[in-house]
Amino acid sequence: MSDAIPSNTVHRTSRRRQQEPASPGRSSQQQPARPQSWAGKTPQEILARYQPGKVPLQVLEVLIKLFNSQHTALEKTVSHKTRQERAQFLRRFFCDLKQKAGFKTVPDPRNLGQKHIHAMVQVWQQAHLAPATIQTYLSFLRGLAMWMGKHGFVRKPGHYGLSLEDYQRHESARRDKSWSAQGIDAEAVIAEVCKFDLRVGASLRLMSALGLRRKESVQFRPFQHVMPFSETGLPENQLQADRYAWVKGKGGRVRWIPLDSPAHLAALEFAQGVVDGRDAHMGDPRRDLKRNLRRLDYVLEKFGITLRKRGATGHGLRHEVLNDAYEDVAGVPSPVRGGGPVSPERDRAARMAVSKLAGHARARAADAYLGQSAVMRSKARKAPPSGEPDDPVSA
Repeated sequence: MSDAIPSNTVHRTSRRRQQEPASPGRSSQQQPARPQSWAGKTPQEILARYQPGKVPLQVLEVLIKLFNSQHTALEKTVSHKTRQERAQFLRRFFCDLKQKAGFKTVPDPRNLGQKHIHAMVQVWQQAHLAPATIQTYLSFLRGLAMWMGKHGFVRKPGHYGLSLEDYQRHESARRDKSWSAQGIDAEAVIAEVCKFDLRVGASLRLMSALGLRRKESVQFRPFQHVMPFSETGLPENQLQADRYAWVKGKGGRVRWIPLDSPAHLAALEFAQGVVDGRDAHMGDPRRDLKRNLRRLDYVLEKFGITLRKRGATGHGLRHEVLNDAYEDVAGVPSPVRGGGPVSPERDRAARMAVSKLAGHARARAADAYLGQSAVMRSKARKAPPSGEPDDPVSA
């Protein structure tokens, strides 16, 4: 992930681009370049070189090289994380058809049939996979089918004998996942963490103050990622603070967080005192991103912050910030905190504010933190029963 200043920033320090140390978010595994022999050829012409059924795994690798960077629903590319997970799943899926589902040979991807998907769904059911995992696997297969021009080939989960509870994803929070809801004193825990690992403690303070994801907190550069409002490129009518922190989140979306409270400024000042230099990120420079994230998880587990022990994870700090932000705008606690009645207009305004603070593009994304609004619950009760719910849009 690049740490270049967002494109809507007007500040320029030099006409020559200065080279920075590698960000912990950068991935060394870039999308592989097309072989020279593929130059000027269409995907169909490239695939036609491989006789169906002869080298199925080679055909799969060709499909991955050709299409794995593409989103299956939108005109954009997907993250390196999604590419890696999708490629790993597809390779494992075709091997599992022989090793776990009982097929004598590995099928050519172009000859994939409904019997293969039915068989693997049974394998997943026997393994008691989580609904979210099953949804993701079917989405990956749906993407593979689309690469081959077979739109609609992969059906909805019910077609493969999955009951609603086997695949339904609950996109709205059903309980308050914040630390306070689990009786955890965030300030006390973070203070203890700071004595053990100052960098992790500083990252947790940023998560608790700004609502950052764990990865965003590790990648955050407390000097470089803070700018005066005049350099954010935001409209004047959106002025909320003299300084803003910018964060690049999922999908490369940049969001601006106003540093408008003593808690924000204290967390930032603390982080600036921990890092080694003005261009440094919060992660330990001796570790890459993966190892820094693993370190953060290890420290949280050491201090008992796990679902099993306390009913909360580090992500609960983000839930805390976003639920508090809803209450600030709506004037009542969020639905997941048992909030009272609020007008649909105020509820929507609060959800939009939460989505913006969280770095999401849709107001509905706030449901995962706040719970479903009374309006949406009422619509769900009145809606006539349908066949199979649509799958959520996935990469």
